Amino acid sequence: PFEKRAGFALMACLAWHNKEAPDKKFLTLLLAIKREADDDRNYVKKAVNWALRNIGKRNVNLNRKAIETAKEVQKIESKSAKWIASDAIRELTSEAVQERLQKKR
Repeated sequence: PFEKRAGFALMACLAWHNKEAPDKKFLTLLLAIKREADDDRNYVKKAVNWALRNIGKRNVNLNRKAIETAKEVQKIESKSAKWIASDAIRELTSEAVQERLQKKR
């Protein structure tokens, strides 16, 4: 579980710290998030959620793509996938996040 968790934790940190990384790189990571969202191990589930939320907070375009990904993940028949999706949607659509993204434009 810790190898997989580390991968998603690195995605979250890359999204947060690497300000020059192009959106294209993160669109690829969203595919991995969608693929692995049904892992019910607590550490993995939290890391997948963290990566999805951080990618969605980079800019308006990635916010929209992350919300779309979360809505797709929500359809997966898995308790962990539904938790990841609902938590990410709640944060990424929040007024605070949306206001901050609009200021970054």
